[in-house]
Amino acid sequence: MSGDPAPTAPPSRGLRLAGALVHLYTALGTVLGFLIVVAAIDGDVEAALWLGLAALFVDGTDGMLARRAQVKVTYPWFDGALLDNIVDYLTYVFAPVVLLWTTGHLPEGLPGYVLAALPLLASCYQFCRVDAKTEDHTFLGFPSYWNVVAFYAIVLDVSEPVLAVSLVVFSVLVFVPIRFLYPSRSGALRTLSLVLSAVWAVTYAVLLAQYPDPHPLVVAVSLAYLVYYWGVSLWLTAVAARRRRAEAVPA
Repeated sequence: MSGDPAPTAPPSRGLRLAGALVHLYTALGTVLGFLIVVAAIDGDVEAALWLGLAALFVDGTDGMLARRAQVKVTYPWFDGALLDNIVDYLTYVFAPVVLLWTTGHLPEGLPGYVLAALPLLASCYQFCRVDAKTEDHTFLGFPSYWNVVAFYAIVLDVSEPVLAVSLVVFSVLVFVPIRFLYPSRSGALRTLSLVLSAVWAVTYAVLLAQYPDPHPLVVAVSLAYLVYYWGVSLWLTAVAARRRRAEAVPA
């Protein structure tokens, strides 16, 4: 009897089609990024933010669809993770920075250019780290949610100094090894995180519908999710640190 493994049946035509459609679905994020920039340049802030919500939805669902379509089996030569990073950089980093610039939330002159450059450069580093997504499904360092920063800066009309400090702090946090929650993948509190993430997405839509006069209660609910996100992220960081210390102790 031969010890060679049995040949694996090639994926079906339907599965290959599903894989191709999922990759196309992810790639549509580049079009959304382009449309966000166009809307920003045209001064259509609300359209840009609605498109940003659409980009969030695509990014939040394409991974699940990719796993169900078994894209690594159907298209092993196509790097879906790289495609995802390209799309995320455009929609989570580049387009939001352009939107902050065109809406006048960044100062004029050299300070504005420097502040705009910080997230662009920091995110180049973050997206090129091979360990940016850890084995236990967390983000290592601030996961370049500049679209969220831009959303709150615009909808809540934060002042230039507050935004400037936020841009500097979050750019620095890209390099700090905090384990940020990955809601759709993290095993810890995954169901709760998914439910609360969906609630947050609803508050995004409601706040945008109410723009420029957001209701304080909706603002509070929306910001409460951020408190939850940061709290769980710090807890995950502490758990990982305890695990490393335990592994370092000789048996």
